[in-house]
Amino acid sequence: MSFVARTPVRFAHVDPAGIVFYPRYFEMLNGAVEDWFASMGFDFRHLHQTLGLGAPTVRLEVDFKAPSRLGDALDFTLSVERASARSCTLRVRVTCGDEVRFTALVVLVCMDLAQAVSVPWPRALSAAMARHEGAADQPAAEQAVAAAG
Repeated sequence: MSFVARTPVRFAHVDPAGIVFYPRYFEMLNGAVEDWFASMGFDFRHLHQTLGLGAPTVRLEVDFKAPSRLGDALDFTLSVERASARSCTLRVRVTCGDEVRFTALVVLVCMDLAQAVSVPWPRALSAAMARHEGAADQPAAEQAVAAAG
């Protein structure tokens, strides 16, 4: 099952030409990842302050397809390509309506913040991530059936 976070393009996101300045996409993407973690019961405050864990991005590949403009509503669709004990690979598709604006591959690791080393994901978080695995390969109708299922 995919996770979708909608983000409006705000004035602070655009350059003088009125299109999204590319580093702002990365901030929006990070916000979508943060929303995804919260949807699984692991908001970043709990993850960082209570559990002492972080989920830094260790790899990021992006293909920009079309510009986004002030006032656009962007849908960030996150799907787990692969989840392991200590990392998670996400496929992200960002659209505005039917138009793809950019796609990304994001690799996150679970990190003990005090020791600055990778550690296994909490069991409940790992299980939640697994429920999102493989969704990018399923047509939307199959995803809806799988989610209902």
